[in-house]
Formats: sequence, structure tokens, C-alpha cells
Amino acid sequence: DEDAEWERMVEARSKIETILNELNDEVRAEEDGKAGEEHLLKLKEQLTMAQQRLENTVKDEERVKVELQGLEKAKELSADGDKENDDDDDDLFGEDDDEEDEATKATKEKQKASLQSHLDTITTLLQTQSEQVARLDAAYHEAEAAAAATSRGERSNLIAALSKKLCRDKLWHYRDYNEYVSSILEYRHVMDIKGYLNLIKEGNQAIRKKASTLGGASSSKSSKDKNKRSKRFDWDLYRTCVSEGLRDICYRFVLSPFRVGIKLEETHNKNGFSYERILPGDENKPDAGEPRQWMTPKIEDANPQEFASELVGSGELVLLSTARDDADWQDNPEMNDPLKGCRYVAAMELAHEPRIRRVLRAIYRSEAVITTRPTSKGLGIIDGFHEYYGLHLLRNKPVKEHFPMDAAELEKRRARLNAEEVKELDAELKLKETNSCIQYLNMLKAERSGDISIHVHLPFVGDVSGNDKPWYKCELENLGRDRQDVGKFMEALERVYFPADNDTDEWNDERRKILKMALVNYLLPQFEAETRRDLKDVSTKVGVEAAAQTLRDMAMEGPYRPSHLLGENRFIVPTGDVPIVGVCSSNDPKDGTFLAAVNGRGELTDHLAIPGGTSITSEKIREKVITFLMQTRPAAVVVGSGAGVGCKLTARRLGEVITQATERWNNRLIQGQDEDDEDFEARMQTFRLMHSNIDDDDDEVWKCNVDIVDDNVAQLFGRSVRGKKEFPDMAVNLKVAIATARWAKDPLGELAYTWSSASDAGVFGTEMLFLNIHPLQRLLPKPMLLREYERVLCDVTASVGVDLNGACTYDHLHGLLTFVPGLGPRKANNLKQSVSRIGGVVSSRKSLLVKRLMGPIVYNNSVAFLRIRATDHLQDQLLHPLDDSRCHPDVYHRNKWAIKIAVDALELGDSASNDSEDYAITALRDVMQNSRDEIERLFNATKAEWEAHYGPTFNVGAWDPREAVPAESWRDKVEELDLETFAEMIEENGNGKWLTHLTMIKWEFRLPFEDPRKPMEPPSGENLFRLLTGESDVTLCPGKEVTGKVVKNGDFGSQVKLEGDVPGFIPLRNLADDHVEAAEDIVSVGTIVTAIITEVKMDHMCVDLSLKMEDFKKKSSQWGRPQSLPPLDDFFDREAAFKIDEEKEKERESRLRALRLTIGGSSGTKIGGDSHDADGGDGTQAPRTGKVTRRACAHPAFRNASHSEVDRELKEAGDAMVGEALIRPSNRSCDSLAIHWMVRPGCIKVIEVHEEDKDTDASIGNRL
Repeated sequence: DEDAEWERMVEARSKIETILNELNDEVRAEEDGKAGEEHLLKLKEQLTMAQQRLENTVKDEERVKVELQGLEKAKELSADGDKENDDDDDDLFGEDDDEEDEATKATKEKQKASLQSHLDTITTLLQTQSEQVARLDAAYHEAEAAAAATSRGERSNLIAALSKKLCRDKLWHYRDYNEYVSSILEYRHVMDIKGYLNLIKEGNQAIRKKASTLGGASSSKSSKDKNKRSKRFDWDLYRTCVSEGLRDICYRFVLSPFRVGIKLEETHNKNGFSYERILPGDENKPDAGEPRQWMTPKIEDANPQEFASELVGSGELVLLSTARDDADWQDNPEMNDPLKGCRYVAAMELAHEPRIRRVLRAIYRSEAVITTRPTSKGLGIIDGFHEYYGLHLLRNKPVKEHFPMDAAELEKRRARLNAEEVKELDAELKLKETNSCIQYLNMLKAERSGDISIHVHLPFVGDVSGNDKPWYKCELENLGRDRQDVGKFMEALERVYFPADNDTDEWNDERRKILKMALVNYLLPQFEAETRRDLKDVSTKVGVEAAAQTLRDMAMEGPYRPSHLLGENRFIVPTGDVPIVGVCSSNDPKDGTFLAAVNGRGELTDHLAIPGGTSITSEKIREKVITFLMQTRPAAVVVGSGAGVGCKLTARRLGEVITQATERWNNRLIQGQDEDDEDFEARMQTFRLMHSNIDDDDDEVWKCNVDIVDDNVAQLFGRSVRGKKEFPDMAVNLKVAIATARWAKDPLGELAYTWSSASDAGVFGTEMLFLNIHPLQRLLPKPMLLREYERVLCDVTASVGVDLNGACTYDHLHGLLTFVPGLGPRKANNLKQSVSRIGGVVSSRKSLLVKRLMGPIVYNNSVAFLRIRATDHLQDQLLHPLDDSRCHPDVYHRNKWAIKIAVDALELGDSASNDSEDYAITALRDVMQNSRDEIERLFNATKAEWEAHYGPTFNVGAWDPREAVPAESWRDKVEELDLETFAEMIEENGNGKWLTHLTMIKWEFRLPFEDPRKPMEPPSGENLFRLLTGESDVTLCPGKEVTGKVVKNGDFGSQVKLEGDVPGFIPLRNLADDHVEAAEDIVSVGTIVTAIITEVKMDHMCVDLSLKMEDFKKKSSQWGRPQSLPPLDDFFDREAAFKIDEEKEKERESRLRALRLTIGGSSGTKIGGDSHDADGGDGTQAPRTGKVTRRACAHPAFRNASHSEVDRELKEAGDAMVGEALIRPSNRSCDSLAIHWMVRPGCIKVIEVHEEDKDTDASIGNRL
């Protein structure tokens, strides 16, 4: 990333140098203008030479392309005719062999890279030479036309007038800008210089074109130029003003912009400026060091009006507008100000000067603030329970909180702190910056949905609120840039822009107008846009990092550890490759439930389908499930969470079935009390037929448990191209069940498998974008996300390691090879094919080179991350123990330091001279076994010591020998060795520094390829609630209104089913404000109720509700803010939020009063606190009036508004409302509604809806 940024800046620097050289060449041409013929001949000669060089470069380009094509063809032929040449593989193990072919290949690769680099250089040179030919051609034709049209004297006068208008010495300095460009390290500042020089260049071209026209020059080239239009349309007025000579006039009373920039930069950074400063290259000039150059020029004995009148009278100053006889002209004196054009030119060039922009940009960054306002849509839906609450009324929050602290200020704060305090400060600032950036991403999300608007600005002068409107409802016209406080900018600029020895107020007012115009019209809009881009960029970067960290947490989740192993420590009793059954159920009764059994390597061994609508508890299905489980005997059954709340019931029922199955299996050899010999023998015979591979003497105890796991990745696999390719004829839910079991076995393997599928465009990892990894991932650029995801998977894979034989044998594990350092998709696929050609199994790391499965460079880079684990195919072979460790073969094959450490630790003495491999493997196995025994001893000692002090509360699973055991407690043989001295001896012999490797060898003896991932923890509490319901403490929180259906009345209250099948409960005491004897007195089964949440019991998967009116009347602020949401910002306007809440509360109370009218006998709907009939309790229904009235509707899309008001709200929300609809009472009759549906931007379709079975005029019909 840094290289790409640097290359972009180098390219911009080269373009700036080109522009500077062009400006410098133009100056030289003007200085040489007196020698017209000589100059014309010189230009012609330069043009001819440039054209010749261009032709030679084109020929070189063609030649290099031909050579590159030849190399590519030779490479293809070589690839088809031979394999990769690895003749020098044995050299890694101390043997000498021929390296001719590899050297030839490397030479060709270097030659190709050199030719490609040469081609890139030629392409750049070709572009530069083409521009030079075009520039010289234009200059030649212009000079030729001028020479033909004017005499020598006229030409001299034209050049003098042209030089006066160009004001070269006042706008740029060749040496100064060259040095300034080379000192800049930020791309934005480089582009500032380019923009300024382009502005000057366009102005100069306009002046020359005007002069050429006045001089009578005419040519085909100049005629074509007249018809050309600049790319910058907004510079048309600037070119016009400059061509009329206003640049020369304005710099008679203001200082030149590049000198203002130098003064401003040094004054701001060094708190002072020396007026004797000499620009680089001007040391030998007569006026070098003259202070007058740095002082603002003054017009003596004339005010601005007199000065302008004199110039207008002489014809030197041209008016840009013609006087008119109307009121606007008389009321606006600025329109007939003759110096208006001069101020415009000065402001434009001042606003583009790079040093000025750099200083003022820093001031803007320190002073700018962010303000958010709710839109009309946001005002209606954002309340205390909304996710955007707290983001919609931010007022004047400093922008600098979203960026790292200024280096100078940070250094001052660090100077007073010690090392530990500095570390805490950095962590605090990093956390603050991260939270601010995540907050801004949420603000962008809210702005995209049309709920809020974001404004970046300087603090306003005075109160921006209107007389009758709060600040968040003011029109944008009241928030113009002319209302922003630019005091600091003006103070900094006036200090260097105004004359040092004072001037009249009239002339200072002119200069002040220039500064104000430069700031308000040009700099502030650009700074606002830049700041918003920077805020988005830095927030996006933080958001991508947050998403990558979430993915890292997912990838660092280890394999599921069955409950019967939780009493053992994983370093002593590893989980191993256990069989698991995955379960996928569905909310849709038409879809069946599938059980899929996978073996230790993740292969499908058997499956069971339970038809849709069939319960596991039925006798027939129960027996099928028990038989299936006894045949597969999994260590655990994992139920995917895709079916929502129903998964919990499925898991509970499966737990009961598993208990029966394990009891039946473990007691299969025991004759029951009510079972005679014949029945027992018949049962055993049936069992032997069903389980023919089981011996009667097998006394294995089968243990199994059931848990719920996240099946987010598994659901994606069931519907992906990968799933169709691997299991083409299987149902989607069966594939999900298989992937659920695989996820429980190895989450990292499933994530890598997800990445391995390429899109139609050939981009890997696009499936990862469909995973719900981070809530803000939809706002983040997909290429950035995929790049970070790839880096995360590479890091985690390198930490965990990859079983080479497993990854080359099984498709679902092959994706891991892609992320092994040194490999990648192409090399990983080639390695898999090579392994399959030699029989599908690799017995040692050394054989990767011996059998030419990979080249030496790839081998060196990747071999330490590849594991050779014991498999059924390798039972008869003696495996090297360090081939299943993180040790690189350099330390046990080439240098044999690991073997020496093992031999010395075992104190074998002279026997160390034995150089056989079997002897080395035996020594390694012995020392590794000694270390394993030591780990078990340390665990038992630590556990005994803990229980002696604190009782039986020792956390067996959390004990980690790397962290829990101090160095002095280790007593294994390898600990007795002085590895530091050994490393010093190696270094003294000239073999480099190897202490880190030796230390790693020691720990690999103890914990070979120890898995850094902690075992998967099944979700519980809040995580399980969120996983099964899709709800969080934001979407379901105390105080929020919800609607549900009463499903059961009991002695203690009413059970309610909410949306998403979330179970709710209304206690008897919360059914009404008065005393309630029975729930049936208030609500009946089937009643739709609108209630208030009083408590969310996530552990019990239940929500407590209330129908009491006192709960409905509570304000949102009284319920408390959800814990998962960040605390309200310090710059959140609580007073404005309180006012909005009060307005909504009044509207809500009126709505509640109106809603009572809907409590009729036929409505079947209940609103909180209403225990009487609509008329107050006498059982009669309120009469209908037949008039169109306001409706009592709580739906968020309903508006009691007119046709034009609803249309205006939809249109103001913009594209965010496309596809959305708002509903209002129709004006046609009291029994109809109108739906306003935004089909596309600006196009709204109105649909009439007729209401039937209405209770009152204010209610909504029960049938629509």
C-alpha cells in the first residue's frame, strides 16, 4: 500500500517538473524574443530533434515487445515439455548437485523482468516525448505566425506588454518550487502545487492568445486553438480577467501569492519571518535580501475609487459588466465596482497557492466541526430506542477527534509521562479515534438511509436558530459559509497580507475582501469536501480493520471440544479428530430436518432425513434417530441455529434421544432383569447384524452431548456453487448439516473453503462478502474488505499450520493451502495435483524436494507451516517427529541443531557421533516424551496447589503451560541446556544469530505445533438469544412498543408470541393498571396486543411485557439506553432531543386516546392499559359520523398529513426512499386510505385502498 502511494506521488512530482519546465521554457523564449529569426530556427531544430527521438523511441518499444513475446512463447513451450526443474533440492540438505537448469530459468525470469521494466520506462518516455513534440510544435507555429505578422520593433513591444501581464516574478519561482516539491511527502500537497501551476499556465495561455490576436497573428494552429475549450469550465472567468491584464493591476496593491505562502508558512510554523530571506538561486541578484520584496505594495495619494477611475480612463482597466438602469444595479454597488475583477484574480491565485492551502488546511482541520440534523423522515422514526439515536443531534463536534492527535501536541503530552503512562495514553487515544471513526460510519449509514444529514463546517457566528424554529429545523440557507467563523484564518492571513507599515482603511478593506472571497468562495468549500473525504477514508480504514478483527476472532475459534473432554486439559488430552453429527432444521414445516454424520476428517459417512412436519419425539422417528446415532456414535451433535428459536426445542429433544441412545449402547452387553436368555440372544443377534464392525468384547464407553452452534457459514455453503459441486444431488438443508458439522470441527478450514470459490470475474473470496461478519460491512469497499480478510486468513493459517496430506486429499480442506506463506492459489493447486500423481500421500517434508513437488525457493518459504501428521496410509513408515512441528528443516536436516539439543539433553555423550536418521528420530522422540511428561506433572502440581488454597475451583480448560508456568518451575531435560551459550557459539562460527530458533525448538519439543486457538464455546446467554432470534438489546429493549398475539392464558399471566416467534409473557400484575383476577378478563387467546417491553430475559429466551398505561406514559429517557450502544456523545444536544421527545409524547398521547376508540368487540386488538370498551365501559360502540378524520394508527409509515405534505417528505428523502411507501387518510371518503409509493426518484404512484369493517372514524378498517 505504501509503495503504491509513493509511486503515485512520484508520478505527480514528475508532472509538476514537466509543468515547471514548460513555464521556464516559455520565459526563456520570451527573453530570447528579440532574436526572432534565430529563435525560430532554434525552435525548428529542437522540433526536428524531438521528432527524431520520438521515432527512435517508438522503434525501441516495438523491439522490446517482440522480445517479450518471444520469451513468453519460449516459457509456454518449456512448461508444456517439462516439469519444474528442482535439481538443486538436495543442496538444502548439505549435498552438491547441478544447478544449471534452475539458473537458466532464473536468468530468463530476470531477463523478462528487466525487459518489462525497460518497456515501462520506454512507455513513460514515449508519453513525455510526445508532449514535448506537441509543445515545441505549438511554440514553433506561434513564433512563426508572430514573426510573419509583426516587425522587430512591434515584436519587442508585444513581448514587453506580454511580460507585464504575465507577472512571472510574482506568481512562481522555479528553484523554490522545485525544492518545495522534493521536500513534500504527502500526495495532497503535491497535487496542490500541480493545481496552482495549472491555473497559472491556463492564465498565461489566455494572455498569449489575446496578445496573438491583437498582434494580428493567424495560423491554422491558432485557429484550431480558438475552437478548443478548457477542461475547467469554472476557470472561464479567470482566463477572461487575466487576458485583460487584471493580474498586473491587482499585484500593484497586494503581495504576490507565492511570497504570501512563504511568509504564512514560516510565520505559522516558526512564529516569525525574516524579511531578508533570499530565495534559492537568487543569491547573486542585485536585489537579493531586499526586504521590500516581501512587503505588500501600496498605492500612494489615491484611494481605490480614484485608482480605478484613473486606470479606466487610460483604458488599462476593463470593466467586466455594463451599467444598467434598474433597481438591482443601484442597490448592489458591488456590481459596478471596477476593481471586482482584480479582486477575483487575486483571490483565485491566492486560494490555489500550495503553501497557503497547506497552512490553512491545518487550521481548518483543527477548527472544523461536525453537525448532524434529522431529516423529516428521521424526525418521525428516531426515538430513544432507535439505533441512530444519539447520532441525529450532534452539534459542533470537533473533526480532529476522528484523526490522530497532532504530532507536536502529542509530543508535549508525552514529555510529562513515564513509559507506562505513555503506553496508556496511546491506547486511550487509539480507542477514542476508533470509536469516533465507527461513529462516523454509523452516521454515513444513517445519512444513506435518509434519516440524518451531516454537515462539516466551521463554528457559526451567533445563534443560527430562527425566531420560531430550533436549530435542527433551520433551512440550509441560514447555515451558509458567510455565517461561519473565519476569524483565525483572517488573522493569520492579514498578518502577512497587509502592509507592515499600515495603510488606509479603504485599501485594507480591498485586501480584506480578497481574503474573504478566497476563503468563502474557494477554500472553505474545498476544505469541506476534502474533510468529508478524509473522514470517510479514515473511518473506512478503521471499519475494515474492525471487520478484519471480527473475522480473526472467528478464525481463531478452535475445534469444538465435546463435553466429556471438558474435564481434561487440552494440552494433556487433545481433542483430536472426533466424529460429529450436524443437524439442520427449518422453520418451514415443508422442509425436513437432516442429520449428517462426518468422520474425523470431515467426510460424510451417513445421513438421516426426517420428513417435514414430523416430530423427533414420535416413536418411529425416535427409533430411527437412535439407530442412526448408534451406528455413527458421534462425540457430539451440533444443531445449526438457522431455524431460530425452534433450534432450542430441537436440541432439547435430541438431547433426550441421545441419552437413550448412549444408555442403550453402553448397556448393550448387559442382560435386563425382565429379559430372558432367548430375548437377550435375539437382541444381541439383531445388534450384530446392525453393527457388523463391532466386536462383542469391545467395552468402549460412548459419550455424546448436543449443543447449538452458529451456522452462518454453513447456510452459505448449502446454497453456494461449492455445495452444488461437492454434493450435486443432495438437498440444501443436508448440505447445511454437513457444513455445520465441519464448522464445529475446524472453523478456519471452512472459512478458507469459503474463500476458495472464485467469482465469474476470477476474484477469490467474494463469497465472504455474504457472511454477516460486521454490522457496517455493507458500507465498506469490497476490495479493501477482501484484501484485509485475505491477510487475516494468511496470519491465522500461519499460526495454526496446515496438515499437508489432509489438505491435498479433501476438497473442503484444500483451501487452507492457499493461505500458507509462500504458496497461493496457483501453487497450492499445483501441489495438490503433484501429490495426487505420486499416490496422494507425503511421508516427510524432505520428500517435497526429493520428489520435486515444489521448488527450493517455495519450499524454503512454506515448509515450516506444512505438517506431516500420522495417517492410516503412513502407519508402516517412521515419521520424523519434527515434521509435525513449527521447526524449519534448516534446524534439523541441514544444520541438525535440534538433534544436537536432544542428544545433549539426554546426555548421550559419545553416542552423539552416530549420524543415522533412526538414531536422531529416537533421540527426538525421547526428549519430546520427557517434555510431555513434565507438562503433565506441572499441571497436576498446579491443580493440587490451587485446590489446597481455594478448593475444587480450578479451571482445568484455561490452564496454559506457556503462561501459567514460570521458567524456574520447568524440570524437563531440555530446560537444563544453556541455549544462549549455544547460540553465541553458532554466531562466533559465522553462522548468524539463531537464538530465536533455538528457543522455538525447545517449545516445539514440549508442545509440537500447539494450536493457539481456544476450543469453540457454544453460544449462551445474550449471544444465543441474538443468534436464534435475530434480535439484540437495541431491537428489543425495555420501553419499546411491540405487537404480538396471545397464544395462552394461565394462572400467572398471558403468553404472547412476538414477531420472529420470540416468546413473550405478560404477568398478571401488568395486564392492567387495576387489580386483575384472571388473564381471561383482559385478553383472550388470539387477541393482538400492543405492549411495552419491561424486561428482556435473554438467558430464558423470553420477553416480559406490560399493558399498564403508566408504562406506556413513561418517556424513552426513563427506560435507559441499551448497553451495546455506545454512550451518548458529549456533543449530543440533549435539550433538543428532550424537546423532540416532548413533541412526540404529546402526539403519542393523542394517538393512544384515539386508539381506544378501536377497542370494539369485533376488533380483537388490545392497546396497553385499556380494560374498558370504547365508550367508557357501557358496552356500546362509538357512533360513526361519516367524516374524514385523523386516524389513530401507530404504524411508522402512516402519516396524518395531506397529499402534498406526504409527497414532499418522500422527495426530500431522495433516493433512500425509492421503493418505500407512506400511507395517509384519503380525501375521497372516510373509508379509504391512500398509499404514496415512490417507484423511482421523483415518480410517486398513489394507490387507493378501501376500508371495510371499521369500528370508528378514527380507526383503520379490519379488512383492507
